[in-house]
Amino acid sequence: MDCKEFEKKIPDFIEKKMDFLTLREFSAHIDECQNCKEELEIQFLVNEGMQRLEEGNAFDLKRELDQRIAEAKRKMHFHNSFLKVGMILELLAAAGIAAAVLWLLL
Repeated sequence: MDCKEFEKKIPDFIEKKMDFLTLREFSAHIDECQNCKEELEIQFLVNEGMQRLEEGNAFDLKRELDQRIAEAKRKMHFHNSFLKVGMILELLAAAGIAAAVLWLLL
């Protein structure tokens, strides 16, 4: 993901409307590009800060953004683990079918 694409995806991240593959690319870009991370922080502070000011709520937006990024990384880790388990089960099923076919043929 390049910086231009990253910036277009910031609203989806803030609104938690990002699919897994995009989230993975987005998160990797955050880790690599300090400028884009700063842009994310600015947009998050503006969007969430304005909303919170209108509501009159107290807030620590920097902490909330850090939590949202950590939550995204946990979701990606869970999703990756789920995919790995699925792949292992598929391989076991394929091996079982192959063994059954061989047993029937012999």
